[in-house]
Amino acid sequence: MNSLARQNILVVDDELEVRQLMHAFLERRGYHVVTAATDLEALHLAGEMNFDLAIFDVALSEADGLELLATFKQLHPSLPVIMLTGMGYDDELLQEALEKGAAAYVAKTLPLDQILMEVHRALRLFAKKALAVA
Repeated sequence: MNSLARQNILVVDDELEVRQLMHAFLERRGYHVVTAATDLEALHLAGEMNFDLAIFDVALSEADGLELLATFKQLHPSLPVIMLTGMGYDDELLQEALEKGAAAYVAKTLPLDQILMEVHRALRLFAKKALAVA
């Protein structure tokens, strides 16, 4: 396994199919993936275990993914978060996500390998920041 193996990733999306797809895809690449369907479930999980990365849907059915991002960044400021959107590219949403601390903003329609590249990039950035602080 590579040096990124078994890092914990939290995937939060209200669509079961997206959670299942991301779980299977990232697990096959050596990550430990935990999924949540709601913001409350995500916050509960974050209180129970440490995550190396989170991936949030921008438009959760019962919550605003950007509000969840802001809450997570207050609780876990160094946690990289990738925002996932099914709405396509929206400059205002992109700017708001970046202002609230998102490491990346990607469309669900991207090929999974490109999403994986963003996961790798965010984890590398997190590792560099952790080394700089240490």
